[in-house]
Amino acid sequence: MSSNEELQETNTESRFEFKKEEASAFKSEKGLDDETIRVISEDKDEPDWMLQRRLRALKQFQEMPMPTDWPEAPDLSEIDIDEIVPYIRPDIDVRGGVDDWTDLPDDIKDTFDKLGIPEAEKNALSGVGAQYESEIVYQNMQEQWEEKGVIFCDMDKAVQEHEDLVKEYFMTKAVPPSDNKFAALHGAIWSGGSFVYVPEDTTVEMPIQAYFRMNSEGMGQFEHTLIIAEENSEVHYIEGCSAPKYSAFNLHSGGVEVFVKEDAHVQYSTVQNWSKSTYNLNTKRAIAEKGGRMEWISGSMGSKATMLYPSTILKGRGASDNHITIAFAGEGQDIDTGAKVYHNAPETKSTIESKSISKDGGRTNYRGLVHIADGAENSSTAVECDALMFDNESTSDTMPYMEINESKVDVAHEATVGKIGDEDIFYLQSRGLDDDDAKQMIVSGFIEPITEELPIEYAVELNRLVELEMEGSLG
Repeated sequence: MSSNEELQETNTESRFEFKKEEASAFKSEKGLDDETIRVISEDKDEPDWMLQRRLRALKQFQEMPMPTDWPEAPDLSEIDIDEIVPYIRPDIDVRGGVDDWTDLPDDIKDTFDKLGIPEAEKNALSGVGAQYESEIVYQNMQEQWEEKGVIFCDMDKAVQEHEDLVKEYFMTKAVPPSDNKFAALHGAIWSGGSFVYVPEDTTVEMPIQAYFRMNSEGMGQFEHTLIIAEENSEVHYIEGCSAPKYSAFNLHSGGVEVFVKEDAHVQYSTVQNWSKSTYNLNTKRAIAEKGGRMEWISGSMGSKATMLYPSTILKGRGASDNHITIAFAGEGQDIDTGAKVYHNAPETKSTIESKSISKDGGRTNYRGLVHIADGAENSSTAVECDALMFDNESTSDTMPYMEINESKVDVAHEATVGKIGDEDIFYLQSRGLDDDDAKQMIVSGFIEPITEELPIEYAVELNRLVELEMEGSLG
């Protein structure tokens, strides 16, 4: 390896593994009860209706069982909610964040400088938001989109300034707290996240980006993202996530709700690099109206265990949904991901393409559901699951489940599982590549369907993260 390559590897690794001393303006106690919820809501100066929703969600969380009855589900027994700090407000003067990068405290600014957030903004993204611990600390939207009525702000600000929209959509239609135990947990202690509203007939031509960073040991991050794309609008939202490695486990349980109105188009792209001391338990769901188009692009690196199944309800005639996902599991990791699609209207269409890579005893699993309702005639779905394993100790499972209640439909499913072939390695070595470079080239070709859907800077980052995972360089 050349000195330049070694420097690049060190710089890339340090972008995610560095840690800052914890400095907060407000930090809740560990554990979860009514008083904790009231303290969080009071610190945010929320309206009473939001407090009441939080309290109802907490009650649901307390009454619901852990998801332990799923076949081959990741082990969540080490999660102790009573040992999680659910809310940390970073030490920043302006609630809701600042809109000038130079106004951030030096330690927070340095963190996001290392993660490349200013560079992302300089690359002409439509808007950038950055969350540190439980709160958004920086938010900026290009004036040309604000003038067209596009709203991009943090969720706490949206509760105050766009109350009617938030009250109508927040965890009432797409992801109610009753959906699952961790959705209920999220509804009780959510904090931060992004609110995006795109008016009718408006195309946001460049991506909107948000970055979520957990810095403190033993904390939970529970950001909420709410996207509303009105009729005939279009937007691409990209999120990145990271956390350094600690001895205590961290918990990430975010919530995403996307509303794709008639003939609108939303693409939601995620590049996650949680540390291997983080449990990643997200709930993401979209509702697509007539002619609406939803796309999920996901890259899941890191975490001790991940349970993530973005889902779309195809509610209107001709609505469509597309999933492209990659999961990578190394030693000690259990990455359980997939997709869910509900065809509830005629002439709806979905495609799911899942790629997984496992090495050093890691486990990946595709867990999916496609439901085609009675009356959803002339609908179609195609599911393709491909798994690549590096060794005999690693495992990869595929658990597709299809509920077809309509006869006039087109359904296709294909799954492949295999190891990197010695003959492939030998061929590339005969062309001058060493063993590591040959494997990296094979993996790069394997994940190309995902990287080609991302902006170039994210595609480069995803490829580099996979390369570091293969080398065991990320913790």
